[in-house]
Amino acid sequence: MEHVDRCVVLVDAGYLLGAAASLLAGEPARSRITVDHAGLIQQLRQRAEAETALPLLRIYWFDGAPDRVPQPEHRRLRVMPRVTVRLGALTRSDGRWAQKGVDAAMHTELTELARNGACSDIVLVTGDGDLLPGLMSAKEHGVAVHLWAVQAADGDYNQSEDLVAEADERRVLDRTWITRAVRAKDLTGSCAPPPAPRPEIAAILSAPLPESALAASAERAAEAAAAAARNGASTPGPGDHGRLRPDGHAAGGERVDDGADPTPTTPGRGVPTPKDLAGLRGPASPGAATTPFAQGASALRWSSDRGWIERPAPSLGEPAETASLPTLAALTSAEQRWADREEDITTVGGDPFEVGQVFARRWMERLPEQNHVQKLSTLYPRIPHRIDGELLRYAARFGLLAHKDDQIDEHDRYAIRAGFWREIDVRTAAEHAPAPGAGPATP
Repeated sequence: MEHVDRCVVLVDAGYLLGAAASLLAGEPARSRITVDHAGLIQQLRQRAEAETALPLLRIYWFDGAPDRVPQPEHRRLRVMPRVTVRLGALTRSDGRWAQKGVDAAMHTELTELARNGACSDIVLVTGDGDLLPGLMSAKEHGVAVHLWAVQAADGDYNQSEDLVAEADERRVLDRTWITRAVRAKDLTGSCAPPPAPRPEIAAILSAPLPESALAASAERAAEAAAAAARNGASTPGPGDHGRLRPDGHAAGGERVDDGADPTPTTPGRGVPTPKDLAGLRGPASPGAATTPFAQGASALRWSSDRGWIERPAPSLGEPAETASLPTLAALTSAEQRWADREEDITTVGGDPFEVGQVFARRWMERLPEQNHVQKLSTLYPRIPHRIDGELLRYAARFGLLAHKDDQIDEHDRYAIRAGFWREIDVRTAAEHAPAPGAGPATP
C-alpha cells in the first residue's frame, strides 16, 4: 500500500513529562513541573515537520487518568488543532501511580497507521521497550520511524536499548528544548510546592457578610434562643456561636465542622488553605460587620445551607429562603443543555475556579426574577444545598472531584465555590453600575 507523504507524532505523556521532571526537578513526579501544553504541542509540530520535511497529519497524546476521566489538561489538549488524546487508566498500587493500557493503545495506533498507509513517517516520543513489536511492524509496512528521547538526568539512560537500535532515526530533546514549555516549580526548600496566592479567593473569604444575611442570622439565633429557653436548655452566649464542645457538637447543640484542614495544598493546584488565606485578609471597610474567617472558610469547604448552626429543625423542612431558589437544571431548556455541553467540550478548560464561574454565569443569566440573587446573597458565603450539589456534579464532569488517596480534594472545592461567588459578585456589580456618561445621583 502506498503511504501518504505526511508525518504523525505519537507521544507517551508519562515518559515525556516524567523524564522532563527528572531532568528539571530531580524526580519523575509530574507535580514538580508546570507545563505550557499549547506551547509544547506547537514545538512538537514544528520539530516533526522540520526533521521529516513533511506536513503533520496529527499528534496523538497518550496518557493515563483516574477511571479514564479526562483531567483539565486533557480537556485543553483535545480541543487543540491536530491533537487527539487517548487515555488509559491510572491506578494506585503500593503508594505509586501506574498507567494501564497506554502502551497497548500506542502499539495499536502505531501498527494501524502503518498498515493503512496513513503516513510515511512516524515520530515516537517514548522510552518503553514494550513498543518494540509495534515499531518493527511499522517498519515492515514501509514507514520510517523516528525515535525521540528526553535528555536524561545525571547521565541516566531513560530509553530502551532495543528501541534505540531498531529506530530509523533518533534525536534527543535537550534541556534547552524542554525548558521552552516546561518549568520546574520553585519549592523553596519545602517538600511540596507552596500555594500560589489567589487574591480573588482571599477577598471572598475575608469579605463582610451582607447586612441582610447578618439580620437573618441574628433573627434565627434569637428564635433558637427562645426555643431553647422554652425547652429549659441553656442559651448559648455570643462567644459560644460555632464553638465545638469536647464531644464535637456546637455549644448550641448541633454538630458542625470548624473548617480546619491539616492537609497540605495539593501539588499543582495552587489553591490556598484557610491558614494561607488568613494572612491575605485586608481591613474591612469602616463600620462593616465582618464574617468570622473560620466561618467563611468552612462554608467554601462544606458549602450548604444545611451547615448553618442555627438552621431550623429537620422536621421543619428546607429553609424558606432557599426553597424558592430554582436549580440550574430547572432553568435550562433542552436547547440550552446542548449549547452548555458544546461549550464545556470546546472552551471550558476545567480549572476549578473557572468551573464555578461558568456555572454561576449560566444560573444568573437564566433567572426569571433577579430577586433570587438577593435571596442568595443573604446566605453568603454558603450555597444552598440543592444548587451546591448541582455545582459539584457539574465539576465532576471535568475530573475535579476524582478520589485521591480515598479523599476528595478539598482545595478544588474552595476554588469551585470561590469562582461561583466571584461571578455572582462581578455580575451583580455590573448590573448596578451607572450607565457610561451618567453623572452623580442628585441628593
